[in-house]
Amino acid sequence: MAHDFLSPEWLEAARQIRESLGDIGPAPVELVMNLIVTEVPFSTQNIQANLDTRVGTLALEEGHASDPQLTVTITWATAKALLIDGQPQAAMSAFMAGKIRVEGDMSKLVALQNQKTDPRAEQVLSQLKLITS
Repeated sequence: MAHDFLSPEWLEAARQIRESLGDIGPAPVELVMNLIVTEVPFSTQNIQANLDTRVGTLALEEGHASDPQLTVTITWATAKALLIDGQPQAAMSAFMAGKIRVEGDMSKLVALQNQKTDPRAEQVLSQLKLITS
């Protein structure tokens, strides 16, 4: 069953996919990032999430971390194009157009982007595409 990208149902299904594949291995970069997703088509409110790799894996959770190294604000459509559709050029265009804002230590984000992806993480991504509408 497909769910709206980043909806509570999508987040739960994504968590189950992640757990079903077991340990994907350590995150390539230690990073605590808050994420604000704007222009959400299924909600009147922004989505607030965080990515904290200090636990050893790369996992997106709801809510904000209290001690982020950076905060990224991004539109829902841009986040979907980047994370689900695999269109990094969409992120560059959006950044240049001001649709992505980064506050804090941007070098952490660049370091994460430049890391090689674990093949099992690719399995997660392909399954996420199947549950995303």
